[in-house]
Amino acid sequence: MASLPEALAYRQPSAWRRVLASFGLLPVLTITLVVGVYLYEPRFLNQLNVFNVLRNSAFLMIAAAGQMLVLIVGGFDLSAGAVAALASVTTAMTMAKVLQAGPDAAGLAVLAGISVGLGCGLLVGLANGLCVAYLRVSPFMVTLGSFSVASGAALYLTTGIPVYGMPDSFTKDFGRALWLNLPLPFWIALAILALVWIVQRQTRLGRYIYAIGGNQQAARVSGVPVTAYLATAYVLCSLLAAITGVLLTARVGSGQATIGTTLMLESIAAAVIGGVSLRGGVGRIEAVALAALFLSIVTNGMNLVRIDSKMQPVVMGIVLIVSVALETWSERRRARG
Repeated sequence: MASLPEALAYRQPSAWRRVLASFGLLPVLTITLVVGVYLYEPRFLNQLNVFNVLRNSAFLMIAAAGQMLVLIVGGFDLSAGAVAALASVTTAMTMAKVLQAGPDAAGLAVLAGISVGLGCGLLVGLANGLCVAYLRVSPFMVTLGSFSVASGAALYLTTGIPVYGMPDSFTKDFGRALWLNLPLPFWIALAILALVWIVQRQTRLGRYIYAIGGNQQAARVSGVPVTAYLATAYVLCSLLAAITGVLLTARVGSGQATIGTTLMLESIAAAVIGGVSLRGGVGRIEAVALAALFLSIVTNGMNLVRIDSKMQPVVMGIVLIVSVALETWSERRRARG
């Protein structure tokens, strides 16, 4: 019978390989990209544009952190973008309803709206987790189905029309505010990333997630409650996607069923580029955060150099395909060596 340390040690790379797997060429590529875009378009380092990059990267960092957790346990979540949209819609509608009932209850409206939005994320994540962990349904089919349900519900609730009527304080003092001269969403993202880092390195949850992704059967026979922790990973992923949806709602000033359209693709791309293995058991939040920043710079750079918005998803798709190919190739090299 395998011991828990053996299960945890499965697929754990050596120190230098861990560093290489965590960052690889990302720092070099990021610096090269920044210099290249700046030389082509000096407005890139304009303060307002830097704030936009940090703010947008914050949204992606949070969603990618959740996607990373699911990938580490050997799954993936196709519903992240739809969960963000559903959270956006329900948050905005709840705030508007509360304000209609009591125009002076702005604080209550914000609290109720955020609670409902995050609650929707928790419900979707719980449904995903129960189906994958307890019913052992394919993560692809489960999250594809929840994607359809969440996106359809968001469209049904809004009929495709943005939801307004939220308190001004929610957008001005939360979504668009600066703290210590940096966008508030960026600080929120840093706090969440720090929390995920602590979970990964210092808690039983983090150790068990790696054990499950490294060798699920070995983790099970070692006494790890696999089903519970597997479900927890999906709940956390959806919760982080819902937080992203709430922050995006505060940023744009309305609840929209189309928020997070590209979030699923980008969150998976950030995780894979950040060294998270598609086979599970490997991944570090610091590298995923850097990958999210890298992708945000790519998107911002495409906007600055005026690449057609219809072509931008093509570029992101190519980046994802190349990343997956390189990740698979590097895994084969490690297996041979």
